[in-house]
Amino acid sequence: MIVAGIGCRTGCGADEIVALIGDAVKQAGIANCKFTALAAPRFKEGEAGPREAAERMHLPLLLIDDAAMKAAEPRCPTRSDKALEATGFSSVAEAAALAAAGANGRLVLPRIASAMATCALAERGSR
Repeated sequence: MIVAGIGCRTGCGADEIVALIGDAVKQAGIANCKFTALAAPRFKEGEAGPREAAERMHLPLLLIDDAAMKAAEPRCPTRSDKALEATGFSSVAEAAALAAAGANGRLVLPRIASAMATCALAERGSR
């Protein structure tokens, strides 16, 4: 099962997020995958884009707290100074995806970006 981790700028709409997730699926070569959730950092709780994207995809939106995001960061291959400065996290989408996928989760696709959003895909690990 796959979790899509999302990072986005304020005001990013659901259309862009859903399209980026579609691009991520194509790039990862997992067209028939089953998503379990969309994951975003808790500080995006008030943003309509991630919430509406999850609703359109009929998935829960998991809001990842700061501690879980920080705990996942060492497993993130992408580092962005710009993201770190803006959010306090060096890789928002990857950290959200990995945190939601659990301690044994692994990235299926590292972060990709559109104009206003980022997406990473992680697979839930076995226990």
